[in-house]
Amino acid sequence: MLGFTADDVWTPLLQIGVGLAVIAAIIGIVVWRGRRRGSKTLAIDAALTVSGWWVTLSVLSAIFIVVKIFGTDWAEIASGSIWVPWPSELPCSDTDEVTAAVLQCGGGSITNITVANASLGLRALAAAAQLATLAFTTMPAAMIMVICFQTLRGRTFSHTVTRALTVGAVAVLVFGVASDLLGAIAAAAGLREVFPSDSEWYPGFSLSVTPLPFACALGLIALAAVFRQGLRLQQEKEALLKDTEGLV
Repeated sequence: MLGFTADDVWTPLLQIGVGLAVIAAIIGIVVWRGRRRGSKTLAIDAALTVSGWWVTLSVLSAIFIVVKIFGTDWAEIASGSIWVPWPSELPCSDTDEVTAAVLQCGGGSITNITVANASLGLRALAAAAQLATLAFTTMPAAMIMVICFQTLRGRTFSHTVTRALTVGAVAVLVFGVASDLLGAIAAAAGLREVFPSDSEWYPGFSLSVTPLPFACALGLIALAAVFRQGLRLQQEKEALLKDTEGLV
């Protein structure tokens, strides 16, 4: 995910544009080299290159996340969302008599917090949430990489692809649900470690699971069924050709 923060809208837009331009440049280089070689699989080559870089960077990120558990004293919690009440000094209104723009009293959702001097348990919990999110978002790239690699080998419809898609569906479901749950638990645990139980910022545990992991897993299962059907048709065609050759 490409995400940046700044005081104005143009700076993050420019940074996102630079990131997209780098990706486009990588694809352009792959296509240019493929045309020089006379490749007829430019789209597959480009998809394999981008997905390969994606998986590689994710592995490096995972290593960095694990190192942070023991190499730092702070916990970065960026995968959860927790609802906390506003502090009493924040101006707000509960009446409808105000004519000017005013905040309605309530609370806010915190999605990114950093806890300094965090305990080892909190650092491990935050890392587990980040690793689950990283694995969940990397699975599509891993599936694309397997399909493209097998296609370039001339084995698009193979047991390797169908097994990879089935395993990927299970992994997407597990890591997606774990990402939702661990993120919320880590966020609540982080604030509980900072604030006393009588503080207005001391949160409860509010857990929820989005339908996205289930939808992604269902899509991968359906795709695995498509490739399995393609493998069966290919095997039937090959058997028919052998029978025909025997008759000739």
